[in-house]
Amino acid sequence: MKRLLDCTAADFEKMNGRDLRQSIVASEGRTMVAEVIGAVTPYYPAVTNAEMAAAFGADLILLNFFDVFNPSMEGLEVEVPDTLVRTLKKLVGRPVGLNLEPVDLDAERVEALVELPEGRLATEKSLQKAKELGFDFVCLTGNPKTGVSNAEITKAIGMARKIFGPEGLIIAGKMHSAGVAGEAGGSLMSTETLHSFIEAGADIILIPSPGTVPGFTVEKTATLVDAVHEKGALAILTTGTSQEGADEATIKQIALNSKMAGADLFHIGDAGAAGMAIPENITAYSIVVRGKRHTYVRMAASILR
Repeated sequence: MKRLLDCTAADFEKMNGRDLRQSIVASEGRTMVAEVIGAVTPYYPAVTNAEMAAAFGADLILLNFFDVFNPSMEGLEVEVPDTLVRTLKKLVGRPVGLNLEPVDLDAERVEALVELPEGRLATEKSLQKAKELGFDFVCLTGNPKTGVSNAEITKAIGMARKIFGPEGLIIAGKMHSAGVAGEAGGSLMSTETLHSFIEAGADIILIPSPGTVPGFTVEKTATLVDAVHEKGALAILTTGTSQEGADEATIKQIALNSKMAGADLFHIGDAGAAGMAIPENITAYSIVVRGKRHTYVRMAASILR
């Protein structure tokens, strides 16, 4: 199996979730994940945010604010909505996943919450639809003010594993409280929580990068990553607190700290510009964790390869 950072669009077309995971492992901490919003006008409207993120060095694209029952993406028109995801995958030449949100209606709230459409909720019906649309992986997480709890994420992992089967790729975890009391700052993630995610069937555990959430130091994050690895899962460290819009010096510090903490994948969020990280920050992050050689090759390689 090729390392993910060496894979071409043709390689990605042949992969299932299990293959994708093995390629990530083989890349030894050099996999970039860019989260983008397709429901807003793109950073530059001539192309989608997904295409822009891929061009600046992302290996994997993660769609946020995507309604599986009303598939649409600003900057991309298709005659049949259910073909949108597969069309996007052809354009970017990368695996594409999506966020679904396990909202906990009984969780104690710390702020007023927003109500999500059915197509963004992590339900059996929406997970099945995500599979039908052709997504390569699913991320069970929570946006700000959504009321997603760790307990509901655990339940949703079991549903996702049942629907996607043993060859599906499931990411799970939160990068901030999502409006739930008792799950903020240093209390956001514990060893017990990440173990429950893995036991429920998650392949990759989502943990905030050092310096993005109060209390998440390199040492604390490294301890959590070690616990993930001990259970045989992978760790994705996330920059999802709008710091994806910070200056490059901050991005580089987060990147190097995340590398030292043991990340298998590096996530950069969607709030830096109009529905995506500042493009130059994707490149800056990538250069820190894998150098100019792999970054520039990823940026330059044709999707026809």
